[in-house]
Amino acid sequence: MTTTNKTFSMAKIKFWTIAVIVLGMSFLFMNFRDWLPYDSADKVAYEISGRWELPAELREVSGISWMDENQIAAIQDEDGIIFIYDLEKKKVVEEIEFGGAGDYEGLAIEGDNAYVLESDGTITVITNFLNNDRKVTAYETKFSEKNNMESLWLDLPGNQLLVIPKDRDIDSDHMKGVYSFSLDDYKVAYEPVIQLDMDDEVLKHFREKKVYKNFRPSDIAIHPQTKEMYMLEGSKPKLLILDKNGKAKKGYSLDKKIFPQPEGITFSPSGDLYISSEGKNDGVGTITKLKLLL
Repeated sequence: MTTTNKTFSMAKIKFWTIAVIVLGMSFLFMNFRDWLPYDSADKVAYEISGRWELPAELREVSGISWMDENQIAAIQDEDGIIFIYDLEKKKVVEEIEFGGAGDYEGLAIEGDNAYVLESDGTITVITNFLNNDRKVTAYETKFSEKNNMESLWLDLPGNQLLVIPKDRDIDSDHMKGVYSFSLDDYKVAYEPVIQLDMDDEVLKHFREKKVYKNFRPSDIAIHPQTKEMYMLEGSKPKLLILDKNGKAKKGYSLDKKIFPQPEGITFSPSGDLYISSEGKNDGVGTITKLKLLL
């Protein structure tokens, strides 16, 4: 009888030991999964056809915009300066100051005009930005630091800018809207033109404890031929592609060695894709030209 009781007691001890271990591992996973890599997510395949190391002043490059065949405009997130980077000369050829210290995140260029987005939602319009008589006008929007605005794209056919919160939307943690800022009346539309569902099946490999963190856009761009929208995330490098109707198609993780903190994305008129990334630790900021093998 004594032997039987000892055996039964040992079995109970083993059972509860295993149960505690399983519960402990579940607790750790649920609370610290934000730190885990997205091993189950698809890795986007691509060919790199150009890569540029940026100067020290662009180590924290936060936004880029195509200008012409050899030049890309860039901003960094501390100073109100537009840097014109020449891809052939591999250097900054011009610096255009338009404001003081701030948190500048998004940039769009078209012709003589430039548009800059700050993290609190302020949009600055710089008319004739290349000339000494440039005019700088800042517009407050319905967004704030809570929304953490970083993404900006100029939609020429609609004569509007497109923005999307990085963190929480205006009144939802489960949806993030792409909102239009009219260049006719300089106001943000009440309703979004596109809504991204944070619980979308496409984002299943990017689940976070806080649902609004499933995808945190750092910049957006629209492909000139396919009209698909490309959304970039810098926090945990990834790329999301939406079809021309705004439906999420595919989400990919990006290689942190190539893109340690991707913050800017733009297309050339022919469809060449450029992604800028901040430097991490002792690294430098970069611009990479790539072709996706989708």
